[in-house]
Formats: sequence, structure tokens, C-alpha cells
Amino acid sequence: MSKVYGFDEISKHNTKEDLWMVIDGKVYDCTAFLDEHPGGEEVMIDCGGIDATGPFDDIGHSEDAREMLVDMYVGDLDPKSAASTVSSSTPGSSATTGGEQNIGLIIAIVT
Repeated sequence: MSKVYGFDEISKHNTKEDLWMVIDGKVYDCTAFLDEHPGGEEVMIDCGGIDATGPFDDIGHSEDAREMLVDMYVGDLDPKSAASTVSSSTPGSSATTGGEQNIGLIIAIVT
């Protein structure tokens, strides 16, 4: 049986020295892969300790990339765990860009 982790535990693993992320409900320790990641380590660190399924899928990772995850697997996400999907440092997140607030500001300026 696989180890089950909640976001309270997963969120603690969000540094270059200790980097976990969730992809499709599975928990991966990506620490050793940081130096090898073709997109650089920063993008991975931005997704550390969160559900990175969206960013992982958005990039369009190959089947080979998905197969590499097998060696990094450490367990499964507890389905009862509160979701944590947005990091304040993730490029494009509403915490970084202003998200919906920018839209409201643009509308206010135009009217």
C-alpha cells in the first residue's frame, strides 16, 4: 500500500533542497531532478509543495517526461486533504499578476 500525504505535509517540501509536488493525485519528490529539468529549476521550485497538475499539463510534457515521474513517486495525495494549487510565486497566478483585480481596474479606467 502506498503512503498517503496531505497538503499539510506536502507544503513543507518546497525548497531547492527538498522539493515535492503533486501531479494527478500522486506525490513526487523532484529534488534530484532539479539540475536536469530542461525548463530550469526555478519553474519547478515555483510548483514545490503544491498540486502542480495544471502547470505540468499546460506545458504539454511528453510521455517520456511522464515516465520519468515513476522514479520520483513517494505516495498518493489524501483525497480529503484541502487543495493547495496556487503558489504566490507561480508565474501567471492571480497572486503574482493581480488576476481578476487587473480586469476590474481595466474596466474602471475604460468607463
